[in-house]
Order: sequence, then C-alpha cells, then structure tokens
Amino acid sequence: MKAPSFAYERAESLARACALLHQHAGNARILAGGQSLIPALNLRLSQPDLLIDISQLNELRHITVTATELVVGALTRHADIERSADVKRLFPVLTQAAAQIAHPAIRNRGTMGGSIALADPAAEWPAATLALDMSLTLASERGERRVPADSFFKGIYETGMAQDEMLKSIHIPLPAAGTRSAFGELTRRSGDYAITGAFVTARKSGATLSATRIAFFGVAGQPLLARGAMAALDGTTGDAAAVARAQACLAADLDPIADLYNTPATKLHLSRVLLARLVAQLA
Repeated sequence: MKAPSFAYERAESLARACALLHQHAGNARILAGGQSLIPALNLRLSQPDLLIDISQLNELRHITVTATELVVGALTRHADIERSADVKRLFPVLTQAAAQIAHPAIRNRGTMGGSIALADPAAEWPAATLALDMSLTLASERGERRVPADSFFKGIYETGMAQDEMLKSIHIPLPAAGTRSAFGELTRRSGDYAITGAFVTARKSGATLSATRIAFFGVAGQPLLARGAMAALDGTTGDAAAVARAQACLAADLDPIADLYNTPATKLHLSRVLLARLVAQLA
C-alpha cells in the first residue's frame, strides 16, 4: 500500500514544531527518525493531515552530563547511545540494550525519543525509562512540563502526552553508589522483537540488594514494573529462595498476552527464566 496524502513541513525550531502541533489539533504527526511512522503511513495505520519533520533540530540531539543526571535529547539516535562514552561509563546497561535494537540500519536512523513517544510495548527504551526511574520533558506552545516515566505509559501505543505536546528530552538520574544493573531479552532471531525482555537495577550494600527495580517489555500491552518481584528481592542477597519468590510474583505482575508465536504461559515461563539470569548478574 501507499501512504495517504498529507501536507509536510520541516520545522526550523522547536517553537515552530509546537505551534504546528497546536494549530492542527491532533491531526499532525511528528517525523523524527521515521522507522516506525513511515511503515505505519504505508499501511494506513496512521493518516495525519500534516507531517512535522523535526529531524534537523540539532538542539534535540545531544547527550549531556550534569551534576545530577544524564540528559538525552529526543532526537538522539540509538546508535548515538550505543557509541557514547558517557553512557557506557554511567549506564553500561543502556549501551548493551542499544546494541540489541533491531539492526544497524534501524539504529542509525531511529531515535530514543521516537521510541519512547511511540510507546511500543515490545521496544527496549520505554522499559528502560521505568527501570532507571527516568523523567521526560514534554514541550508545547503552553510551555514545558516534566513527567515521571512511571506515569507516562498508559497502554498499547498510548502515553500521557497531550495532542499538542512533543517529547523534548529524557532525564536519567545518576546512579547512587553501589548501584548495579542488568539487561537481557529472549528473541527468536537476532533483530526480532523480544518474546520477553527486562531491565533490572538494584543497590548493593555488602551482599544485600535494595531499591530494586525490574521493568519488563514484550509481554504485555505496555512496559511494566514487576512490583511484586521487586519487593520479593529487596532486602535479600538475590539467593535462590528469593529469586523463586520473585519468579512466583511475575504471574500477577505481568499477566502476559499471547503473540503470533507464544502463548501467555510461554511468555511467563521465559520471563521467569530471564529474571533469574539477570538477578544472578546483579548478585
């Protein structure tokens, strides 16, 4: 199929992009890397009146370290994350995850902000925002607001962004002393969407884990924090008994949905296997 007809404008500034979003009242789409939007247009899953091309807004393409956080501009590409020395030093789990996103051609065009704003439940970055307790700056003609990732994702391809808002930047708190993290996903083939995937972070004092965060993707209609499993691991050493309790909690935490190849039971089983592997990396 071919895309439906639409108007096109390349925004020369963030302010212009926000003005266009406001003027077209829900009938405009932002074009960043285009790796998800272009196929959706061609399949007529998306039929906007206007495409707002922000791909030349270099102010949205940066990786900046401050005293308290790592700030990533929304137009920062997956490949930029993968190659960044600052990301590798502070959040090696993000370097590892970036390398698993689709294929090099996709990573060289697709953007972190585009992935988060799309809220694909099978994508890596939305789950990363939950595991690392990120926050997101949203921009509109009305100004900017910063929202925690915990409250951003609402359902399949659904977020808390208003129709006239766009994602400007992603904010990642610098890790506290003793913080460890792990990432993994199980796929049918390299480059495929994950059957299940997860990020796990925790603070380790001596042998004890605390402030545990576990975010899964690919198993439900949105990325999910496995809160029961998190509570089961907190205050433990990540020993076999604690892991077993956390695995048991996943049935209530995740409530997996089937896909073309896997039943909910398969996804739950594989999520439990993956959790044990990632906790072993932390411990």
